[in-house]
Amino acid sequence: MSKTNTTRSVNKTAHPFNRASLEALLNRRFFYAPAFEIYGGIAGLYDYGPPGSSLQANIIAEWRRHFIIQEHMLELDTTILTPSPVFETSGHVARFADWMVKDTKIGEVLRADHLVEGVLEARLKGDKEARGALQEASAVNDKDKKKKKTVKSTAVKLDDAVIAEYENVLAQIDNYTGPELGQLLRKYNITNPTTGNEVDEPVQFNLMFDSSIGPTGKQKGYLRPETAQGHFLNFSRLLDFNNNKLPFASAQIGRSFRNEISPRAGLIRVREFTMAEIEHYVDPLDKSHERFDEAKDIKLRFLPRDVQSRGKTDLIEMSVGEAVEKKIVDNQTLGYFLARVYLYLSRIGIDPARLRFRQHMENEMAHYASDCWDAEIFTSYGWIECVGCADRSAYDLTVHAKKTGAPLVARVALPEPVITEREVATFDKKILGKTFQKDGEALRVHVTELPNDELEIIKDALKTNGSYPVTLPDGRQFSLTSELVTIERRQLKQSIREFTPNVIEPSFGIGRILYALLEHSYWAREQDIQRGVLSLPAVVAPTKVLVVPLSANEKLAPAVAEISSKLRKAGVFSRVDDSTASIGKRYSRNDELGTPYGITIDFATVSNGTVTLRERDTTDQLIGKIDEVTAVVTELVEGSLDWEGACQRLPAYDGVQAID
Repeated sequence: MSKTNTTRSVNKTAHPFNRASLEALLNRRFFYAPAFEIYGGIAGLYDYGPPGSSLQANIIAEWRRHFIIQEHMLELDTTILTPSPVFETSGHVARFADWMVKDTKIGEVLRADHLVEGVLEARLKGDKEARGALQEASAVNDKDKKKKKTVKSTAVKLDDAVIAEYENVLAQIDNYTGPELGQLLRKYNITNPTTGNEVDEPVQFNLMFDSSIGPTGKQKGYLRPETAQGHFLNFSRLLDFNNNKLPFASAQIGRSFRNEISPRAGLIRVREFTMAEIEHYVDPLDKSHERFDEAKDIKLRFLPRDVQSRGKTDLIEMSVGEAVEKKIVDNQTLGYFLARVYLYLSRIGIDPARLRFRQHMENEMAHYASDCWDAEIFTSYGWIECVGCADRSAYDLTVHAKKTGAPLVARVALPEPVITEREVATFDKKILGKTFQKDGEALRVHVTELPNDELEIIKDALKTNGSYPVTLPDGRQFSLTSELVTIERRQLKQSIREFTPNVIEPSFGIGRILYALLEHSYWAREQDIQRGVLSLPAVVAPTKVLVVPLSANEKLAPAVAEISSKLRKAGVFSRVDDSTASIGKRYSRNDELGTPYGITIDFATVSNGTVTLRERDTTDQLIGKIDEVTAVVTELVEGSLDWEGACQRLPAYDGVQAID
């Protein structure tokens, strides 16, 4: 036996990707399954089984290490149930909605943009079929198509002008308003693909789940559609915890809920899901990032807004530094996080060749955002948004401060005092309290914060008329009098600058990332299409090492216990498979679970103290003493050693072990 310097190459593309085979594996091995299945199930709700739960936990653990620990973020855990005034103030009650249409005969509800997208894509696919140019990327059986409500394509050749028009529409599908989607439905004669019936005009549907708080049901609430508001409402506490220093970031991992119109595509669009969100608070006058130099040379594939507006989807590959310099990406902090998102997704196993960053178009932009980029991952369902990186400007902190009167601001000392002149309103507190009682403070705050030119108008009106009408943002009306308030010009010395921070927000959909990772990791062995493999990186694999005794002979038990104990003490999660199945079968079914390494114990272990170490993808095996192998596998799992390095540390196993 001698050490080897090379590893066997593996052809992972010998067979086309087959979504049906992957989904059969995920269902059979209980990665996840429809919730309440024995009661018929509820669309958009899923339960995770043992491997799925572990995979999700490992994805989250790596997220916490990559962002919270490495970026020194402040972690939060805020409540899911949220009183209505919070979302009324944030704008979610009025604007957090999608456009839906109804089948005019059976009443089936469909999401308007998905309907347009699905039908036009099916027509383009039918054109390729008619031209004989279609090469299927995956074989999806009829049962799967029915389950996912995929729009069936019909082989019909289209005019080149029609093809260009459809592609133009699809490139901008996220930018259309409800009325514009209605026009597209009529223009292209789009009907319900399932029934052929016409659909009515698009109407908005709010995606938040209603709830109530307390036994009377009078206090309205919602299940949060995102974790972000919990960050903003605690901003003052977070700033104090961070010694009143900016910039800083808070982070939270938790459940969110969206009452999707038509849940589809498994974990891609669900009604309950795990989010991981970061709110990075910055000075609006300085959006640089102190670690930008570490990220500026990382190259990403961008799809800017202006390219989409021309009906194109051509990607522009450039470094983050160049993108920021050319103002394709607005600022350093936003660019830094795009790079960090790329590094994170690549590390957990997302294929960089199937990852792009797409800029939101104007109509698509959330009501609070000034700029937004989505990290989109390509799957058999097309490009899927998995991470959104938004510059929320100062919107959230501003509206909550205005509604509640809480000072959600930061203060920094100026290098030199600034002296200015402006109008200052001074109230007679006795008259204010006597006249307006509890409303007086809201009136005082509103008037004192008015711009200088408005205060000058009030000052002139009080001199001329003795009174002036004032309307607060919530509609309450008051009359100011010269006895109540005095407005006079004063010279002010400002030593402290007070401002509302801007927020850069990376928001991760963990379920979508998990599914995309499973697709990118799945392949079938070249010699046997029935032998599926999940090439999950060790950092996220549910089980890191499979311990396999060759037989149930009791002489092997001490070695099994010793190796399991050593791995446990090293923090390496392992499982023992001592079933009666053949060793090949045992390894094959753990290849389906993504287990990267296996240690085989046989009678040579008893005689010589040696075991073999198997690598999942190549099925190559090395041999060594128990302590040597456990040390190597620990380094492999930790990421400090790769398989080629392991091949330099341990001899190759030639299939035969001598037994003394």
